[in-house]
Amino acid sequence: MNQAAHKLEYYITPEHICNYLPGMQARTVVADPAFPLNRTHYTKLAEKGFRRSGNYIYRPNCPACQACVPVRIDVNNFTMRRNHHRIWRRNRDLSVNATPAQFREEYFDLYHRYINTRHKNGGMENPTPTDFMQFLTCDWAETLFFEMRVENRLVAVAVADILDNGLSAVYTFFDPDSCKRSPGIYAILYEIYEAARQKLDWLYLGYWIAGCQKMSYKNRFPALQYYYGNRWNLSEPV
Repeated sequence: MNQAAHKLEYYITPEHICNYLPGMQARTVVADPAFPLNRTHYTKLAEKGFRRSGNYIYRPNCPACQACVPVRIDVNNFTMRRNHHRIWRRNRDLSVNATPAQFREEYFDLYHRYINTRHKNGGMENPTPTDFMQFLTCDWAETLFFEMRVENRLVAVAVADILDNGLSAVYTFFDPDSCKRSPGIYAILYEIYEAARQKLDWLYLGYWIAGCQKMSYKNRFPALQYYYGNRWNLSEPV
């Protein structure tokens, strides 16, 4: 087979309703799902602002909007802010265990409850076990579930992929009654800790949108980099 047959190709989806900005249309570029991807391919794509959802690697490609900005944390230069220290201490009773991505009724029950409480009428409600696995896991990626417990009770699960030089935060779901713990922020702090422990350089956080309140927490982390102009930058785009 010649070299051209191994070249990764990309496809652009038709326009569809944007999930983040009301009244906007979105378009996505997707890496060929039939291409035999591996961790090194994934790493190189993440460095170019791509993200994984299920088996798909994608990046927004909207003609009239460039609001979705890939962001990552420089693990080696990250320092907790005061509120991060408070959240870390608030969750010191949690035990965290990394497990290979797999289906467990306990995970799915927590995910189902989280989606139906936090994302009601958002298009993800009433997920099935198949929805759960197809969204969070992947045939070719190395994915971990960081399960977070108080004693034996599951409080949260942070899903992350292992890259050559970092971790990619895929999704976090948690007990809606545990909001006072700020489990989403704690999950990011723990993933930063885990990346540092593994001597990795980056934690990729997906996309940040200046006008989207749901994503405002992302640029509150120190040592954040923004991908625009085909390179990573230390300041958000103007």
